[in-house]
Amino acid sequence: MAKDNSKKTEIKKEEVKKEGQHLSLFPPKLIGLLAEEVAKTVASRMPHILQKSKKQTKNNHKMKKIENSIFLDTSAIIDGRIFDVINLGLLNGVIVVPGSILLELKHIADSQDAVKRERGRKGMDMLENLKKTKKIKVTILSDNDEKKLSDTKTKEVDEKLISLAKNNKGKIITCDYNLGKKASIQGVLAINVNALSNCLKVRAVPGEALHIKVLHQGKDITQGVGYLDDGTMIVVESANSDIGTTIDVVVSRVIQTTAGRILFAKKI
Repeated sequence: MAKDNSKKTEIKKEEVKKEGQHLSLFPPKLIGLLAEEVAKTVASRMPHILQKSKKQTKNNHKMKKIENSIFLDTSAIIDGRIFDVINLGLLNGVIVVPGSILLELKHIADSQDAVKRERGRKGMDMLENLKKTKKIKVTILSDNDEKKLSDTKTKEVDEKLISLAKNNKGKIITCDYNLGKKASIQGVLAINVNALSNCLKVRAVPGEALHIKVLHQGKDITQGVGYLDDGTMIVVESANSDIGTTIDVVVSRVIQTTAGRILFAKKI
């Protein structure tokens, strides 16, 4: 057994010696040059590898877009009518309120002006009540989420809102005419609550009879003014003496203005 082990040891030594001889066939200078070329190749590829790694990391941190998003503007929140529409179940999707809008709403709620302060606080209350209901999902975006979902660095609230809606293929609900126009130019659908309200008003036509209460005098001292249930103004000729009473009138003409429809009528 001892002789066998000794022979095996000698054979292994011989093999190692032969391998060393094969390696010694390459001059040390050539081995150094080969090592240098390998190092250069690896170094040249490193930026691409690092760039790819950074890109993958960035994509991993990119926030998923909000599907069926409906972005509320500050003006729509303090107006309040959109909450009634939402509670009716007419809107489907996710109501999104960016942090910048919430901050703007908070500033209004802290305003020195009593009317602004009241409207701001009422808007915040309605928004809070909406979050508690199960009729529609409400998402409040943090500052970080807002930056991830937006491609603009501007501090202007309107521009941030438009960018968010555009990137998420959502729509904006507002009462701000200028914001609506700006969004439309940039290819974003903006629904103005005032325009929606006008679309839902009663479409009275000339010759139609109405029963209204005359509330106050018109621009002309001979005119009396009343309103339909939806807020549409009715100017009645020769009704200044009927202020405070309910009378029957017939619509004579209808005028469409930027503020809505105005009906002109005569007493029956």
